[in-house]
Amino acid sequence: MASPLSPAIEKSSDYQRVSSTDFLLGIPPYLYAVVFSSFCVIVGLIWDICWHLSIGRDGLFSPPHVIIYVGAIVSGLFSGYQVLYTTFKGSVVEKAQSVKVWGFFYSSLGALFCIWGALMMLTSAPFDDWWHGTYGLDVQILSPPHTVLALGIIGVQFGAIVSVLAVKNQMTGAQPTNTDFTKRRFRRLNMLFALSAGFLVTMWFTLLSEEIGKWEMHNSSFYKVSAMAFPLVLLAFGRGAGGRWTITSVTGVYTAVMCLTLWIIPLFPAEPKLGPIWNHIDHYQGFAFPLLLIVPALAMDWILNRYTYINDWVMAAIMSVVFVVITLIVQWPFGSFLQESPYARNWFFGSHYYYFGNDPDWEYRYKYAPWVLQNATDFSIGIAYALGFGYISSRIGLAWGKWMRKIQR
Repeated sequence: MASPLSPAIEKSSDYQRVSSTDFLLGIPPYLYAVVFSSFCVIVGLIWDICWHLSIGRDGLFSPPHVIIYVGAIVSGLFSGYQVLYTTFKGSVVEKAQSVKVWGFFYSSLGALFCIWGALMMLTSAPFDDWWHGTYGLDVQILSPPHTVLALGIIGVQFGAIVSVLAVKNQMTGAQPTNTDFTKRRFRRLNMLFALSAGFLVTMWFTLLSEEIGKWEMHNSSFYKVSAMAFPLVLLAFGRGAGGRWTITSVTGVYTAVMCLTLWIIPLFPAEPKLGPIWNHIDHYQGFAFPLLLIVPALAMDWILNRYTYINDWVMAAIMSVVFVVITLIVQWPFGSFLQESPYARNWFFGSHYYYFGNDPDWEYRYKYAPWVLQNATDFSIGIAYALGFGYISSRIGLAWGKWMRKIQR
């Protein structure tokens, strides 16, 4: 990774004249590449889900798969080049800021995650093709080959996050300067972090979407799964990157990715090619409208920055209550809207999209099935469990974020 620029260099007139027109702002091109890779894999994954909902079986080189492969290849190549360059041409400072691998290679921590993630993703492709050829079509997000793919995607996306944080933390640890170049560079790193972390939150939601869809929003299971999953990553990112509105910006990226894919993908034609066909559609079916995570994120950001002196064990309890209560307040009525209101059955909210193999006249398509609903006692017990899960998730997230704030390799 590039080392921080010294104040003397930054203040030199020649450097300022060159850097003022430098679009990269002194940030290694490798960082842009791995964030781009993270974007490719999540867009390709959502497109692949829409493909299965709309067309059915896909081939090894279907367009969504190609987008995912591009993300893996770009991440692997740029990360591999980074390792080789640092090993054979890197300066003493660059090697000191790297992790030594196998006693010979020098690599940033983020590059290692990206390389292993890319290898897992590319390995999952022939595995998935063999799986379908042997066992037929599966409709589960977490089948064995999909699990390998998901772990690889998470590796690439987390590698992008760690890579950005390493450069940012190196910059923070250096002697502070107030030049315009330094400020712009710091803002660019914050933007890259928000993008890479937002893509990972989108991936996290996608993996759990079968458990936290609109059909579950009136069941305590939705809040238990959400409390286990989201405070962990949101607080890790909020504390790891610092900043006043980091959690909000990360959830904003997640919201934007989910909305844009929901609005754009259904614009293209598609028709089912696998029986039985119950819905004779002629365009892609959308995936899902995003959860309203940005609402609890606003409160979590404010508390995390306003009460920095609070012990982490106490902070975890506060964050659990804030996340679960606010999520319940916003998602319960929003679930009613998405599931039951005719005003949600349009291109914006996408509640009318439906798998072509499901009966379009199913009685509970636009209302909650009785087996999803709970009585007050069972629901209250479930929310109590959610608060406990949220506490554990929040505490781990805070500790994880503290570790991430120290990454400089």
